[in-house]
Amino acid sequence: MPLPAADTPLYNHPLPDIEQWLLTKGCEQNRSERHCWHIQQPDWKAELCLDIDQLTVRYKQPHESDYSIQRSFKYSLSRRDIEDAVFAGP
Repeated sequence: MPLPAADTPLYNHPLPDIEQWLLTKGCEQNRSERHCWHIQQPDWKAELCLDIDQLTVRYKQPHESDYSIQRSFKYSLSRRDIEDAVFAGP
């Protein structure tokens, strides 16, 4: 089943669609904390957590041990806006 239109707020996406979207963006689901996902890019990596009312993203540089930047995005934002912000990196 295709994803809802990219300008649809994320809260109008069923959870399986959100999970599929994250997979297509290169994210891997955390095995112990199923609401969290990880992504590794050449210049940064991040943990994305699907919280109750927002998507929380914690970025860090590849060789740092602590997360350096945290951002939160309300599910009322469109998938396109969240995607543009999250996957652009810190």
